[in-house]
Amino acid sequence: MKKKDNVLVSVIVNCHNAEEYLEECIKSIINQTYENWELIFLDNFSSDNSKFVLDKFQDKRIKYFKSNNLLNLYEARNLAIDKSRGEYVSFLDTDDFWEKDKIHKQIEFLEKHESYQIVFSNYYVFKERKKNKTIRHKINLPSGKITQKLLDFYSIGILTILLKKSIFAEHKFNRNYNIIGDFDFFIRLSQKFKIASIQEPLASYRVHSLNYSSKNIKMHIRELQNWIKTNEENFKKNGYSLNKQKFYLFKIKLKYLLNSIFYH
Repeated sequence: MKKKDNVLVSVIVNCHNAEEYLEECIKSIINQTYENWELIFLDNFSSDNSKFVLDKFQDKRIKYFKSNNLLNLYEARNLAIDKSRGEYVSFLDTDDFWEKDKIHKQIEFLEKHESYQIVFSNYYVFKERKKNKTIRHKINLPSGKITQKLLDFYSIGILTILLKKSIFAEHKFNRNYNIIGDFDFFIRLSQKFKIASIQEPLASYRVHSLNYSSKNIKMHIRELQNWIKTNEENFKKNGYSLNKQKFYLFKIKLKYLLNSIFYH
């Protein structure tokens, strides 16, 4: 087994006009106790001062790339992964941030448990307006062959993921999605790989007025409807149930309806 400090980790940060929270995001990577990482920063056709904020950090581990036009988020994720050199890959969106030992604890886990190639953790929900944070999941997160558990209650935050780069040789994010691409990707991986969890929160998800998924609830509904319609028959053949995903879709529709009535 390799010494864990010799394993290169590629951190994928996709950025589109994210100057407001970007500095805290980058600091949480630079301050990691695990030092053998590279930051693949994909500037997705930003028009704000994101590049100026990034340039404050004079660190040779930061690799900057800029797209020539605005890409779909999941196309941008795939492009950034293609530019990475690490044995492991992790993701951090520009408005989120990590605990300082996030990479260290996950590398240590995967290097000790060779039957796993993917690990995620619990995380904090940080409410920007109130400046407070709470633990996202109060119950134990699942580990192992967890497809049905994820279909019943999806608990993977992409900001907490660490996985082997080799997985991407055969598996990519679906570029047709704008909201549920993470969900689709890790559900697919769960059918082929065991997925491990760490109960400790190792990252913070920031809730603020500009969260993309919150602003695009109608798109979320449309994408999840399409996903269920496309995948339901195949999941049934393999013994999985999508009943709780259908109920989740119903709740999103109800939320959208109520928002339309009371806030428009």
